[in-house]
Parts: sequence; C-alpha cells; structure tokens
Amino acid sequence: MSARQLEGRGPLAAALGAAVDWLVEPAAAAPEAPPAEVVIEQLDERPVVAVVGVRPRCGATVVARALAAELATRDPGGAAAVTAPHTGGGSVPLGLPAAARLARTLAPVSGGTSRACGRLCLVPAADAVRLADATRYLAPLVLDVSDPQEAPAAAAVAGAVVLVGGRGVEPALAELVAESLARVGPEPVIAWSRDSGEQRARQAVHLPDARMGARLALAGREPRGDLGRAIQRLTDLCAKPLGERSAPQASWKTTDAAR
Repeated sequence: MSARQLEGRGPLAAALGAAVDWLVEPAAAAPEAPPAEVVIEQLDERPVVAVVGVRPRCGATVVARALAAELATRDPGGAAAVTAPHTGGGSVPLGLPAAARLARTLAPVSGGTSRACGRLCLVPAADAVRLADATRYLAPLVLDVSDPQEAPAAAAVAGAVVLVGGRGVEPALAELVAESLARVGPEPVIAWSRDSGEQRARQAVHLPDARMGARLALAGREPRGDLGRAIQRLTDLCAKPLGERSAPQASWKTTDAAR
C-alpha cells in the first residue's frame, strides 16, 4: 500500500504514510564540497658565499666561519655549511644539534667526513658545484677558498664573494684580484687590513682586532661586540640580491688569527 492510499485513514495511517515516504523516497543529495586547495610550499634558496684570501694567513678562515655562523643564526634551520681544508685530527668544538643534523645529511657528499662545529657543518674541500647543489635548499653555504687557483670556480658558483687581504697586502693587489673575480662572478666585497687614510673611492669599514671573537668564529659561533656587529654588516651586504649590491664596497680590517 502506498503512502497516498494511507492518507485519510486516521492519525495512525498518516504517521505510517510519513514513515513510508521517508523510507522510500531518497533524501536530497548533500551539496558537493569544493575540492581541497593544494598548497605547495615554495622552498627558499639559501645564500652561497665565497670567501677568498688574497694570500695565506690573512684571516680569511676567521671571516668565513664568522660569516657562516651569522648566516646560521638567520636561517630557519639554525645551521650553515662551510668548507674546511681538513676536519680530521685535533679537537673540534662540540656542534649544536642543527649542525649535527646537517652533517649527517651532507655525509653522502662529503664521504662521511663532514663534522659539526658549533653552528657550522665543516665539509672538507669538495666540488663546489656539487656541494652548492646539495645545500641549495638546506642551509647557507660559505666556501672558504684556501687555494687561489680555486677562486674563479668558487666565484662562479657563489651569489656573493668576499675578498680578504691581511696586513701588508697592497690595496692595488686586492683591487686587481677583485676585478679578475668579477669577470666570472659577482663583484667582490673587499676586506683588507691596511689601516691608512686613503679611501680609494671605497667606504672604509674596519673589523676590530678581537682575539676572543676570532676564537669564537673558529669554534663555529658568532663573535660578539664590535667584531660581531661588523660581521653582521658584512652579512647584510652578502645577503642582498645582486642588483642591490652596487653601493660602494667596504674595506675590512681582519684579525691576526691564522687560517
């Protein structure tokens, strides 16, 4: 018996009719939910900086590690990679957890020889292109160039170049090397220690001679005080896009610390 036939036969029949209609007639279909939005997170490309010494024992390693430690503090991952001539032997300061994780991640690139040191992951000298590709979306990378013959290849890979000259280096020589590196990479920021009144059309900014700050840098930690503030300014220059780094470059007074 249909629900229509039950109509007019009393309250019970009306209730049965309503129940039959509910059971037999399909419920209205619920509106389709809009498709979920697919959010693709864009990974940030990390900076690659080449630090080149005009000559050995000019303090380039101090600058490279101080710069890398400062970059690490600004990076969401909390660590940075820096090349080192050798990491084996001797005592290496205890690395922070973020640097230890980065060292494990870069183990295939370094052959298992990368080690954590403070905020830094020390990677033995390797193919700059391969290392830059491995760290591009992981952590900042600082190439500590100890061999002048490797400087052009490092400059070609880097987004910023810092040229360091220690005491006794002629400004003309630093300028000549800078012009040579600018042919294959970005125009270098010059860091040199000669303390003279001659500005040579470049803004004079001096790194103070701070032995404790140099030790902190070599241990993979950011230096404090005046040296730390100077490294922060240097980091600001290196972190700018290429088109914004056309301002007068800085000359830097490096520490006495050996490479």
